[in-house]
Amino acid sequence: IVNISGMSFGALSGAAVTAMNEGAKLACCWQTTGEGGLSPYHQRGGDLVFQIGTSYFGVRDGNGRFELSRLIDLCAANPIRAIEIKLSQGAKPGLGGLLPGAKVTAEIARIRSIPIGVDCHSPGYHREFSSVESLVEFVERIADATGLPVGIKSAVGEQTFWESLTAHMAATGTGVDFVTIDGGEGGTGAAPLTFSDHVALPFRIGFPRVYGEFASAGLQHDVVFIGSGKLGFPEAALLALGMGCDAVNVGREAMLAVGCIQAQRCHTGRCPTGVATQSARLARGLDPTLKSVRCAQYVASLRKELLDLAHACGQPHPSLVGLGSVELLRPDGTSSPAIDSTHYSDPSWGELSGSQRDALRAVMEALSPQEAGFGTG
Repeated sequence: IVNISGMSFGALSGAAVTAMNEGAKLACCWQTTGEGGLSPYHQRGGDLVFQIGTSYFGVRDGNGRFELSRLIDLCAANPIRAIEIKLSQGAKPGLGGLLPGAKVTAEIARIRSIPIGVDCHSPGYHREFSSVESLVEFVERIADATGLPVGIKSAVGEQTFWESLTAHMAATGTGVDFVTIDGGEGGTGAAPLTFSDHVALPFRIGFPRVYGEFASAGLQHDVVFIGSGKLGFPEAALLALGMGCDAVNVGREAMLAVGCIQAQRCHTGRCPTGVATQSARLARGLDPTLKSVRCAQYVASLRKELLDLAHACGQPHPSLVGLGSVELLRPDGTSSPAIDSTHYSDPSWGELSGSQRDALRAVMEALSPQEAGFGTG
């Protein structure tokens, strides 16, 4: 239920991406590639979610348009477990990516099929679809060709899109396999402060609005929900699971685990710890062998703390902890039940279905105390 969020090579150094991929392998979790394509540093044994951004890096033709055959070949040659179409991200919704020319090395240019040393701007929209109907057609075409789950990642703003998407899915029986909701708290070193601070709803507000649309259409158990945006702490992750998330992505915390000190020099290419730079001299200070273990230990510790919180609530697994066990405190010293903040019209929304709960309980009961997280090791 804990995976590593999108980490593009280019935005990050090869050493940092390597550390996270090897860490994902050690922790038995998935790593999202980010929109910058699949690099050799993503091919260190960790399972992947391949992200398709608006520039289609790694799966585009000479004119920059999406090419399905390239995606099929990529999936056949790598441990890609799912495909995520990035509509927007919490730190810069409505904007495409920007990789400054100073960071576009010959290696990055080759992977992305872009000019060396030139600012790399990704558009803020996809050229392969322009409506809910064409988006779903795009999703189904990829799913049919690859046989993999296909989903979307998006920040939350206008509600009309989600209303149209759920209505279309309910009417046609087609649509996305998973939805990743990125809160406006999401971070990146490549976003204007106005957007990172003031555009897109925070996770606690945005996610319930989206989940509520799917639940109203009776689709909440047919789609996997993933949350992201400062959910790398156990209490925040547990609340996300109670709201209806099946998993959480961690990005900022994984970066901190491999050495990021939030120096805010990502765009300059002079990250002092070697995390967000293409300088060989600076990147040499990041040892992937050491940092991969630290990344894996972070993921394992977060899982363990989630289990501890679940046990404190009388449940064997954090996905079984409902919002009734969570109360939100306000700065003025008052509090309210977490369910009140979601405005769910049905108190069962956010919970697993009956069959899912029974299956999960059976799995946990079959584990030894140490395997189930009760042990101290």
